[in-house]
Amino acid sequence: MVIAALSTQTWPRPFLKWAGGKGRLLEQYYPYFPKSFDTYYEPFLGGGAIFFHLTGRFRTAVLADINPELVNVYQCVRNQVEDLIALLQEHRQQHSQTHYYAVRSQTELSCSVQRAARLIYLNKTCYNGLYRENSKGHFNVPMGRYKKPAICDPDLLRSAALALQSAHIRQASFDFVLQRATSRYDLVYFDPPYYPISATSNFTGYSRYGFTTADQEQLSQVFATLAERGVQVMLSNSDCPFIRDLYAGFNIHTIQATRAINSKACRRGKITELLITSY
Repeated sequence: MVIAALSTQTWPRPFLKWAGGKGRLLEQYYPYFPKSFDTYYEPFLGGGAIFFHLTGRFRTAVLADINPELVNVYQCVRNQVEDLIALLQEHRQQHSQTHYYAVRSQTELSCSVQRAARLIYLNKTCYNGLYRENSKGHFNVPMGRYKKPAICDPDLLRSAALALQSAHIRQASFDFVLQRATSRYDLVYFDPPYYPISATSNFTGYSRYGFTTADQEQLSQVFATLAERGVQVMLSNSDCPFIRDLYAGFNIHTIQATRAINSKACRRGKITELLITSY
């Protein structure tokens, strides 16, 4: 793959808006990153803020998500970034309410790079940058109210493409890491849909599959199995008794965060969440 030269020095960072993205928490996370590791695993990829932040500190990365459209986006950024940029520039020129809903209704695109451009365009122009699917796997978020949405940032996409050259990207459930991560030279970071601490926070619609209490319990067992092998494991989740009990045998750190998505502005604001480490 040929990537055009960056017009400015751009450090890789997330190119998608993502509910629960960790970009604003990196300063608090910094003391808890392990000093050394060779392979980095991220089974709930989302916006990839931790992956991009740690770029340069590992030899290879294995990135995964259960959402096939999200996985396709990352693969296209890595392999076809210039084609992707060209399509996004077309979306930027055509952007309007009519165009948004016409693109949102496209559910049968066969070309992978067209599908990737569609997701990025919708992500940049939808309400609150919220990714949500219905039971059929169709994106169903209404258009946001942005005067000049940043639909295409060529330098940002090219820097992400360079960072992704060392990454293996696959569609998989989080437990695939049990087949791959085996030693203290591995770092696994889990950022699952958070356990709901109220009825209004019960959002797990990143994909059609949802994320249940049983999934949270299975994830804690995967965490414990990896830790027993000596794998370095990190996990983010809600600050609540259920999660504290699941990970009672590990190091639990309290993080100051901000709840950014709620239908009522008065319910957005400061909140604590947890960062759990096995080391």
